[in-house]
Amino acid sequence: MELKRRKVHRYVIFKIDDRREEIVVEKTGAPGESYDDFTASLPADDCRYAVYDLDFVSDDNCRKSKIFFISWSPSDSRIRAKTIYAVSRNQFRHELDGALRDPSNWP
Repeated sequence: MELKRRKVHRYVIFKIDDRREEIVVEKTGAPGESYDDFTASLPADDCRYAVYDLDFVSDDNCRKSKIFFISWSPSDSRIRAKTIYAVSRNQFRHELDGALRDPSNWP
């Protein structure tokens, strides 16, 4: 909610804890951080969930913001991690329903 309403974070990266009991915040990005900062924060060999707040200017020259849910699953990650993240993705997205815009359009 801080990301959506108060613009406190540019992004939030989540991970499943080592005991596989809960999803925890691993890292948050300051409002001034870029997309490159965000992608550099994602591990090359492990899965994560993330929420990214993109600011942009529309075709009619209006400043807008859109929040994206990202399920990060690189090819170098373990099969077990990919499975655990895939199985828990829908439940986690459901938990974020109130924080994100129009979750019915998520892939």
